[in-house]
Amino acid sequence: MNTEMNAIIRPRRPERGVSSVLVLAILVTLGSLAVHATGLVTGALGDDSRAIAQARAAAAAEAGLEWGRHRVLVPATPVCTPALTLNALPGTLQGYAVTVRCTAGPLLTDGGAPLRRYQLVATACNLPAAGACPNAATAAGDYVQRTVQVVLHR
Repeated sequence: MNTEMNAIIRPRRPERGVSSVLVLAILVTLGSLAVHATGLVTGALGDDSRAIAQARAAAAAEAGLEWGRHRVLVPATPVCTPALTLNALPGTLQGYAVTVRCTAGPLLTDGGAPLRRYQLVATACNLPAAGACPNAATAAGDYVQRTVQVVLHR
């Protein structure tokens, strides 16, 4: 009889608290996924900005090489400067510097015509040392450098 009275006096209630534990587990899982996704997006953006910086350094080096070609090929007397740095690059290349080095070879003759070999090397970077590239002292993670070269005969 005692058992029957307990059943009458205290009605059985369904278990509680399971849904709150489930909701908490779902929130923790979603939070960890959000943190992971943020890390992936941030890493991808960092890779993209580094690729853009590398492309700009390559464009700056090509611009320096073109400038050096012009100085060797266009004037009546070629101008071959051992090293000259261009710091005032326009547009999206602002902040980049390019150092153009020119080496003139010995004067030769080709069918009686004088001929000289010129080697141009252009090195561009985004963090120049004392205004010139390359910067061997930098340890910055965002430092980029590109070098291009050409050999001309005139």
